[in-house]
Amino acid sequence: MSTTRTARPAGVSPQDLLAEIAVDPMGQVTASVYETARLVASAPWLSGHRRRIEFLIRGQNPDGTWGGPGPYVLVPTLSAVEALLTVVSAARHGERAVSGHRDVAGAVHRGLHALFARLDPQSRAVLPDTIGAEFLIPWLVGEINRHLDALEKHPVPGLDAWHGSGRLHTPDGWDSAPLDRLRHAAGQGHTLPPKVWHSLEALGGTAVQAPQVRPVGGAVGCSPAATAAWLGAGDGDGAGTERRRAIEYLHTVQARHDGPVPGVTPIGVFERAWVLSALAEAFPGTTPPRELGHSLHAAFGDLGVPAGAGLPPDSDDTAGALHALALIGRPRSPECLWAYESDTHFRCFTAERTPSTSTNAHILMAFGDHEAGAADRARYRRAIGKISQWLHGQQRPDGSWIDKWHASPYYATVCSVSALARHGDASSAVALRAAAEWVLGTQRHDGSWGLWSGTSEETAYAMQTLLRAPARDDGAVRHAVLRGDAFLAAQDGAAHRDHDGPDDHDAPGGRHGHGRHGEYDGHGHRGDARRYPPLWHDKDLYAPVAVIRAETLAARTLARTRILERQ
Repeated sequence: MSTTRTARPAGVSPQDLLAEIAVDPMGQVTASVYETARLVASAPWLSGHRRRIEFLIRGQNPDGTWGGPGPYVLVPTLSAVEALLTVVSAARHGERAVSGHRDVAGAVHRGLHALFARLDPQSRAVLPDTIGAEFLIPWLVGEINRHLDALEKHPVPGLDAWHGSGRLHTPDGWDSAPLDRLRHAAGQGHTLPPKVWHSLEALGGTAVQAPQVRPVGGAVGCSPAATAAWLGAGDGDGAGTERRRAIEYLHTVQARHDGPVPGVTPIGVFERAWVLSALAEAFPGTTPPRELGHSLHAAFGDLGVPAGAGLPPDSDDTAGALHALALIGRPRSPECLWAYESDTHFRCFTAERTPSTSTNAHILMAFGDHEAGAADRARYRRAIGKISQWLHGQQRPDGSWIDKWHASPYYATVCSVSALARHGDASSAVALRAAAEWVLGTQRHDGSWGLWSGTSEETAYAMQTLLRAPARDDGAVRHAVLRGDAFLAAQDGAAHRDHDGPDDHDAPGGRHGHGRHGEYDGHGHRGDARRYPPLWHDKDLYAPVAVIRAETLAARTLARTRILERQ
């Protein structure tokens, strides 16, 4: 079936979205509090510095934190407070004047209050498994404590309350030992795992021009913060080629949000694979631009593909790319995935701390796509059975799944359900039914779904789960999907009204009640970042806007082809 015969909601077409991502290798990623704050602290020479400071001040939550919600506020709040303390310190030493000192000092004051409350030694908060947290938390706590030490000797107007204050404590179980070992290894000239490059800034001075690190396309580890840390102080006039490219990269990423910067960027491989998969399943027969398939094939190495150039390859993005290529009729062998196999499941990286449900679901899809024509079909069948059983064991008692790459259980659940519904065995039926019942039982009064509040992204995942997993009551599924589609239609209408509204700058937060999130995704889609709150794990939460747009378009189209047009 071609896209011209597939019912779809009004608005952007699949071809429009595919054409967008084909010409944008960076990817559509919302602005990051954490990364923006790191550039405020380490790259004041970069254009957009004042706007980055304004972004932080304007985006502070009413309780003094940044980002969030819940435990997700810690890392971005540490980053923002340390950055604004650096601004205050630079102004005190006459290195760089700052307008609006009172606003900066006020934000620091509120942020310190919030941090001391959250890092109370008596608290036992469970922190999310965001990227590099084991390095970033002790590093930033230490940096803020050094700023507090300096305030003892050099008081700053507006921060008088912190003269003679105590010092921040690292959360229980998050001491500096892993960071100390990493810094020692780097200082001795030992090889640094490429996975660590993404959080290179935690190494402090050791990161500057670290010989073990090589930028790719100007970026270190797909991170503005890591790139700025590798560059060191100053804009490096007359520097070598690698340094000039790194500076060009930073200028490019800050221009996408007019000062503030996104998190993991570039992320083109991930974005293209996920968008292609979502749209190819909802619009069979769609012919994407050849560049998309070509770029995915070109990204493969011995261990598969990374999320973006400069990151290490991983099995999740590899499986996602393999599935996308199979769907568009340009398949390739999944043999590289065997390098990630363990006794019970598949690892995301060849060395990792925690396994991923969505990764194993994606590998199940990739193996299922290939199994029928494989020369060693028995090996693939065994792996499919092993992954299926492992996923069954990871399902929570309420019928949902959770994952280390996403804050919401609706993402891990739709990944697991999609894979088990297509390639699981008869024993998967119980798990699939439990997932459908959980989704039916968690719909909100306005027809949406969401962990903290109803969102378009999570509603799209919930609708797709119901359309793929059997439930006891088909009528209940039909009613729930119709309500979800009505919610997404209303969100589409709101997005169009926002597009025609006043031109606001980015501000962190979102529909969780934490301020206004950035209203510009780098491609003129006004309102997208507010509409799609950050739920994906990087150093702080982010939203891959094009991926979410594809998933919501796919969910609404599947609802029409499977339910609405049959009424």
